[in-house]
Amino acid sequence: MSDNKEARNEEECRYFLSYSGVRLPLKLLGPLEASELKNRNTYFRATYDAEGKIVSCEKLVYGEVELRHDYSYGADGALARARIAMGEDVSEIDCGADGAPLRS
Repeated sequence: MSDNKEARNEEECRYFLSYSGVRLPLKLLGPLEASELKNRNTYFRATYDAEGKIVSCEKLVYGEVELRHDYSYGADGALARARIAMGEDVSEIDCGADGAPLRS
């Protein structure tokens, strides 16, 4: 349990207005300060690891998580796996050495 807590302490949380593109991981746009969130109905909350790579991203709508992405990376830093949850619907996507999704 303490390892997970230590890992969370190494992660940085940031907020955004939107995203662009269809490639994974999502490219988040329009950085927001935490103080700007109270008047927003919709925004994205993302956590980044110590190396600056996005490890999770949530779309919040009226305070509820509508969409969540979790990313894991290979030793070379390329995206290795993405887990995407929209409510009860969960998809897991394996990625190749170039970070592109593998087709099954």
